[in-house]
Formats: sequence, C-alpha cells, structure tokens
Amino acid sequence: MSAPGAYIFGCEGLRLSATEKAFFAESDPLGFILFARNVDTPDQLRSLTSELRDCVGRDAMILIDQEGGRVERLTAPHWREWIPPLSQVEGAAEAAAEIMKLRYRVIAAELRAVGVDVNCAPCADIARPDTHPVLYNRCYGMNPVQVAKIGRAVADGLLAGGVLPVLKHIPGHGAATADSHLELPRVDLPAQTLFDEDFNAFKALSDLPLGMTAHVVFEALDSVHCATNSSIVHQIMRKDIGFDGLLMSDDISMHALSGDMQNRCEIALGAGCDIILHCNGKMPEMLDIAKACGALNTAALTRADAALALRGAPEDPVDLIAQWDARMAVTHV
Repeated sequence: MSAPGAYIFGCEGLRLSATEKAFFAESDPLGFILFARNVDTPDQLRSLTSELRDCVGRDAMILIDQEGGRVERLTAPHWREWIPPLSQVEGAAEAAAEIMKLRYRVIAAELRAVGVDVNCAPCADIARPDTHPVLYNRCYGMNPVQVAKIGRAVADGLLAGGVLPVLKHIPGHGAATADSHLELPRVDLPAQTLFDEDFNAFKALSDLPLGMTAHVVFEALDSVHCATNSSIVHQIMRKDIGFDGLLMSDDISMHALSGDMQNRCEIALGAGCDIILHCNGKMPEMLDIAKACGALNTAALTRADAALALRGAPEDPVDLIAQWDARMAVTHV
C-alpha cells in the first residue's frame, strides 16, 4: 500500500460533494480537518466523518480546533460550550491542572462521539501583555513552567478520551503582536529570552505525537523566513526543543504566507515540515497542494504511524459530566 498524501484537507460543507469524494479518493490525504461550516448536528457530523474515512478507505485522522472559548467548532445546543482557556486556568488557581485535564477529557468524549479523533490543542504559547488578542486568552499563562504543566494536563485529558493532541504553535506564538491569519508577525526578542521562556514550554511537551508550526518570524534566529519556512528554526524545533512527532504546518492558506499554494508547500516541506495543513476546503488550492506535496516520505510516515498508534480506545466516561459539574460547583469557573 502506498503512503498517504503529505497533506491534511478541509471540506466545504455539511456533506461531501461528488467532486470532493472523487478527489479525496484519488489524492488520499493523511487526514481531514473540520470547521464550524462543517458542523450542524451530531448525526450530521457522524455521517460526515464516516464519509471522509470512506473516501480513503481507512481510519484516517480527523482534526478539529475545539479549544473551548472563542475557538470552538462544536457549540450549543448540541454540545457544551466553554469559557476561554486562560479564564479557566486563572479561575481554577491551584486546581488548574486537574480542572483542565477533566475539561479536555469531557471535550474528548464529545469529539469521539461524532468521529473526531484529533484536537488541535494544547496551545503552549506563552501569553504576554502585548500578545495579540487573537491568541491571548487561548493561552494557559505567562510562565513557561505553568504553561507546560497545564499543557500536559490538556494532552493527558485528550489522550485518556482516545483523542490525539496537537502541540501548537511550535516553537511559540505568544510574543507575536500581529494576527498571522492576516499578516506575518515578526518577533524581535533576544534568542536567549526565546529559549528560556517561549521555547521552554514546548521543550517540556516535546514527546507529544503531533505538532503544528507557527507562522512567525523570529528576528534573532532567521530574519527572512517564518518558523514554518525556516530550516534554521526547524533544526531548533527538532534538536533543541526535541520534538520528534509528526510536524504539520499551520494553515498554509493564511495571509501570513506569500506565493501560490505550490510554492508555499514546497518551501514548508523543504524547511522541515512533515505535512501541510490546508483548511479552507477550496478545491483549486487542494488540487495544487496535492500535486506539490505528493506522498509522505519515510520519516514522516514513521512519525504518522507512531502517532496513530496512540489513538486508543477512550477510558470509561461514566459520570464524566457529573464530575465536571461537581468541580465547577466547587471552583466557580
């Protein structure tokens, strides 16, 4: 059997079109990512995740961003809604790690029930007073030790629920004061500060199976290329931070990046990304990406297999919601 394609794709709507089904069957992406445009009801979402896997003929990973707070794709009335992660952490005080593990165990149960088995969390970026609002309240704190502790709890909660965590945004997005969805952030902190603070939180979580890069330029390391496209920063991610999991780009269609889709993919893969993440579901772009990327190389396939091997059956979720409600009654967050 040939290796899957070195890309993760989104889709346009609530069900797959005939064109999408044919394309996914031919291009064989490693996995898929879902957004609010793909979500209506639990039954609909279960049907969609089954359709996606049927296209490729295997139990492909299906990702979603369900951090809770501003970034959540499953919402009321069918799913539980959440306060922002930073608010949850600050409100829980000394119990924050325990609360966050339980929170993401509940989230994992909701995801697995509709066929989603990868959540794009934990977000191990360090919050700073000037962190862009698009990221700030998605962080877990301003101290790398605390952020790593909470990040570990988040990952443990997801894994206990049979959902793979994605460590993001490696090597750190918190010092960025611009929104990479719209423009390319540039960070001018000294290299030592980056290693001691931002990168340190990721180093403590470097054993996680999946990771996502940051579209951020670190002037002290590579003033030309953002982390996604920098072979210098990729070496830091792999050697100094020690991350050896499957490394995907952040969304390759974000406006932080320039050039056409083929050029973006070639640069990111050449710098060291294992796989390209493309989120908007636009068919012309996906056609170009499939052509540019081809199949996973041997190292990336090994990492993908190792990650998927951790996608175990959920632990028994008996009384999970009752546990959560009891903890919230005690902590008031």
